[in-house]
Amino acid sequence: MKKIFGFYTKVPLILRIAIGLVIGVSLGLWVPQASFVTLFGDIFVGALKAIAPILVFVLVIASLSSAGKGIGKRFSRVIFFYMLSTFLAAVAAVVGSYIFKLTIPLAEAVDRTAPAGLAEVFGNLLKNMVTNPIQSILDANYVGILTWAIIFGLALRIGASDKTKEVLNDISNAVSKTVAWIIQLAPFGIMGLVYSSISEYGIAIFKDYGKLLALLVGCMLVVAFVIDPFIVAISLKRNPYPLVFRCFRESGITAFFTRSSAANIPVNMSLCEKLGLDREYYSVAIPLGATINMDGAAITITVMALTAAFSQGISVNILIAILLSFVATLGACGASGVAGGSLLLIPMACSLLGVGHDIAMQMVGVGFIIGVVQDSLETAINSSGDVIFCATAEFIDWKKQGKKLPFGKK
Repeated sequence: MKKIFGFYTKVPLILRIAIGLVIGVSLGLWVPQASFVTLFGDIFVGALKAIAPILVFVLVIASLSSAGKGIGKRFSRVIFFYMLSTFLAAVAAVVGSYIFKLTIPLAEAVDRTAPAGLAEVFGNLLKNMVTNPIQSILDANYVGILTWAIIFGLALRIGASDKTKEVLNDISNAVSKTVAWIIQLAPFGIMGLVYSSISEYGIAIFKDYGKLLALLVGCMLVVAFVIDPFIVAISLKRNPYPLVFRCFRESGITAFFTRSSAANIPVNMSLCEKLGLDREYYSVAIPLGATINMDGAAITITVMALTAAFSQGISVNILIAILLSFVATLGACGASGVAGGSLLLIPMACSLLGVGHDIAMQMVGVGFIIGVVQDSLETAINSSGDVIFCATAEFIDWKKQGKKLPFGKK
């Protein structure tokens, strides 16, 4: 058994998911009566539903409690860039979702609408925010989970000892490891989910999935090559593309294949050294960026949540969609370092739009089906952006000091 498991884990996850996808499609087309196959998808989704609330709660607390200190204006500046780009990415996703307004086959549509008035939205939001934190985890109330995680994280950052923060990071790593083990079951889960969809809707369903993937990729490319360079250009008042292209070449390509911002941290630190950045600064800013600079994650969360709402016939006010951008920005901070981590935060965004938890988890399943491309590109944008904005924050000081910026140098 140990040898079989060892052989299984040695095969790249992307290849295993592709094999599961092919098997699921084949069974759905040729053996539609084999309904037991859907059990694999149900177990996989059930495991994700169980771990997702804990993942958000623990990761956000750990990341906020351990945030870097004492490295001056560059630190506050880079945090501003990280959060601004993530928020603008979510806004771009809202705009793209409203322009194309995609729907995909999910469970039977329900007669639910998102609250029409902003006062009602904030009323419901405030009530969910102050729900008992344990109850929030049990009910998968992601607004409450995120609120209490932020409060506890900031409180621990101020009052906790370094030893306590180390314990929190260990717990965070343990939860992330648990998620990684669940993700190892993705090929079987995808097989069951694809079988269920194909046996019910036929092969035409991939046309809908393809449109969704195209929207996600389009939004990510706009952010990577228009919005983020614009932020750099405004900040440094010079052509940003030499820096942007170099970061994509030396960081983004690696991140595309590792599919983990955390795993790409050494690559990013090496690139920062080549750019001549201060080691004391980037050794904190880069790991922090792997936690809170999540443009791609914000896009995924926003597009998937709005697609779920549109697919259920839920009318979403544009003001609520903008509020969703803030929620996606905060939620994306909890997606750090975990392959497919942003998909587990979709239910949090869906809850704001009045989409049921079961429907939200169906969207998570769809996300894993298209995740071979979506998650790889998402990670490439996130990780290369870490270096782009880390460098920009320091280059502002370089310009003030009259130092030459190393754009385009090997």
